[in-house]
Amino acid sequence: MFTEEKQMTWVPMRHAFVASVLVAVCSGPDTSHWTRQAGAGDVIDIGSRRELFIDRLLIDKLDGLQLKLQQPTPTTVTPNAPRGHYATVIKDGALFRRYDRGGVADFDGDARETTHYWESRDGAHWTSPQLGLFDVGGSRQNNVIIAHTKWIAHNFSPFLDQHPNAKQQHRFKALAGVHKGGGLFAFSSADGVHWKKLQETPVIASRDFAFDSQNVSFWSPSEQCYVCYFRTWKTPHGNLRTISRTVSQDFLKWSKPVATNPNRPGEHLYTSGTHPYFRANHIYIALPTRFLPDRGSSTDILFMTSRGGARYDREFLQAFIRPGLDPGKWGNRSNYAALNVVPTGVEEMSLYVRERRYVLRTDGFASLHADAQPGELTTKPFCFRGKQLEINYSTSAAGSVRIEIQDSEGRPVPGYALDECLPLVGDSIQRIVGWKQGSDVSPLSGKTVRLRWILTDADVFSFRFQDPLAN
Repeated sequence: MFTEEKQMTWVPMRHAFVASVLVAVCSGPDTSHWTRQAGAGDVIDIGSRRELFIDRLLIDKLDGLQLKLQQPTPTTVTPNAPRGHYATVIKDGALFRRYDRGGVADFDGDARETTHYWESRDGAHWTSPQLGLFDVGGSRQNNVIIAHTKWIAHNFSPFLDQHPNAKQQHRFKALAGVHKGGGLFAFSSADGVHWKKLQETPVIASRDFAFDSQNVSFWSPSEQCYVCYFRTWKTPHGNLRTISRTVSQDFLKWSKPVATNPNRPGEHLYTSGTHPYFRANHIYIALPTRFLPDRGSSTDILFMTSRGGARYDREFLQAFIRPGLDPGKWGNRSNYAALNVVPTGVEEMSLYVRERRYVLRTDGFASLHADAQPGELTTKPFCFRGKQLEINYSTSAAGSVRIEIQDSEGRPVPGYALDECLPLVGDSIQRIVGWKQGSDVSPLSGKTVRLRWILTDADVFSFRFQDPLAN
């Protein structure tokens, strides 16, 4: 619960020294902290991290294969499904929590706007807890957690803090606010329902117009800092709705914002929806709404990724989710993806667009794809830690996946050559790759290797080297 009657005023934010330290600590070159020098080239250290085929970081040669963007499948709309704007879905243990905007408004930040809270046990069917915190429309029988305050309820965007030292009373954090109200204010909560402002002044401010969107934040385990992606307007292509980024060590003092410049010419990105992927938190998934004001203000949803730093990867330029057959989805504000893709089963993950839930295969944003003719991929040199190679893959009845481990010069490692690999045929979220001598790859752990993939009528979604005993 949060209420604030008085209007907030803008306070200039000047933390020059802190900002320079934060930039040095949190925003180095995009992937430099994963590489080490090896003679004349760079070797990517993937450790035991799961890697997805969502960009070309690990790809050296690609012949007859492609990176293919997958399509989320819409599910049937359930009765009383929440449909509010600027939604966030958080999986907190066995409980799914959803936050979104309600109320009415004549302007962004109108005091009549409200923030609503929902719960689910399966991520598909939602209940509206009768919290009794605010009188809205003459009744306290509602699920409102923020009301009767300017600026805040318009774009309240919470997250579950994964910082290892986060205190229980600050287990949830949030940013909210608009430019006219001074910028973004910081909040925290112990239970995700009762919220307190962390300080009376905004923690992120901008002299240029900004924040008129859902501004998202999270703790980044890979970058070891808090990260915020927020709405700005200046791009190399002129004034367009776009995304800037700032970082913090304590959620209160933030670095000087940096433009990420993901827009194509003439392209408005209304939201960013940027968040760490729950099975590979060094990869950030972004589901921005693309806004086309010259086409009846129609919208669709894109797919972008980032590995940290002020850069998005746009391997896929086409729509991830199209408006579809429903004419009502071709208007403005019809296609906003809720913040966070969440697991709703061992083999399934869900994302939410207004009242509709979409499902994807686990790790299945994109794949390394082969048609009926075989093709191959060779990775760049990398090193790993682990005892087995696990992949998430799918083949047709006639298809297959085979993998060869090579040394840094591209020579097959004895015992792991292509003709020694046991062909993988089937469909599995986690399948261990084997060769004639077995599946143990620990003799190669820490050494520089390459992988050569041969696919026929198949898709591979992810891979990782893992230690079954450690897992």
